[in-house]
Amino acid sequence: MTHGGTGRRAFIGSFTAAGGPGVVTAAVHPRDGALTALGAVDGVADPSFLALAPTGGMLYAVSETTDGAVAAYRVENDTPELAGRPVPVGGSGPTHLTVYAGHVLTANYGSGSVSAVPLRPDGTLEPAPCDVLAHSGAGPYAPRQQGPHAHQVQPDPSGRWAVSVDLGTDSVRVCTLTAGRLAVHREIALRPGSGPRHLAFHPDGTHAYVVNELTPTVTVCRWDAADGSLQPLSEVALLPGTPDGDAYPSGIVASPDGRFVWAAVRGEDVLSVLAVAGDGLKLVGTVPCGGHWPRAIDESGGFLYVANERSGDVTWFALDPDTGLPHRAGSLPVPAASCVIFD
Repeated sequence: MTHGGTGRRAFIGSFTAAGGPGVVTAAVHPRDGALTALGAVDGVADPSFLALAPTGGMLYAVSETTDGAVAAYRVENDTPELAGRPVPVGGSGPTHLTVYAGHVLTANYGSGSVSAVPLRPDGTLEPAPCDVLAHSGAGPYAPRQQGPHAHQVQPDPSGRWAVSVDLGTDSVRVCTLTAGRLAVHREIALRPGSGPRHLAFHPDGTHAYVVNELTPTVTVCRWDAADGSLQPLSEVALLPGTPDGDAYPSGIVASPDGRFVWAAVRGEDVLSVLAVAGDGLKLVGTVPCGGHWPRAIDESGGFLYVANERSGDVTWFALDPDTGLPHRAGSLPVPAASCVIFD
């Protein structure tokens, strides 16, 4: 099956330094959500997170290395084709990226910054120097919060703002991008020591859910797109009782109908299911993630997909429409899998 057909595809990132195959494409079965590998390309080191161009045809990947870069691929065919050399992002350890306002934005964990790499009209990367917005600050947990660690950046649902989540500073920054220059519009403080990692918006654009890595919780926030403000409302546990051992939440996603939120918790190796209740969330339960060390999750076509990094697989789950609880349906082996997205 090629993209010229009617089928959807999945794109899977991996850590090449840990034996990953690079960027993998897979066909998505329309009825049962099953993944079938189509092709892979390994020309870029550690393409750990991926993003598609809104218009399709181009895929972007971070190179999560000390030097830090972003790469572009043409994906008209089943095997991605590298479109030019990777472009440096002026920061170290980029862990996340998004396409926004004619640029690729990267969140650079190692250096605690966000970069904006311009895009050419054909979707390839402009090799000129990018703009870099350095975060500042620290948190109380010395082993992980001695300085800023930007972990995610994405547009808000209105498209007016770019929102970055920083684990090191316990904060979320709402940014603008004007004439290729990033600027902070507002910085919102979250609970000290919580270690925010990723954020998912409710489909109606009125709330945001911030998953915290250093404590297994989600911070529920009200989002106002008119003035780019985020108001923390409550913090909800992702696990029942006290965790037996280490628990490090990673990915978070809201259901398209806005009724549920799912989060992955590494260490405990579970998926947490939360029901949306007005301005809050309620923990419904947890289920095994189908592997070890679930680094990222995504929802597509009524199925939930989990990239299990240390067990080396992408596992998919059918979703109970009434409870939101996932039921394991299958898995695709992908060594050192780190993310999965869909066209």
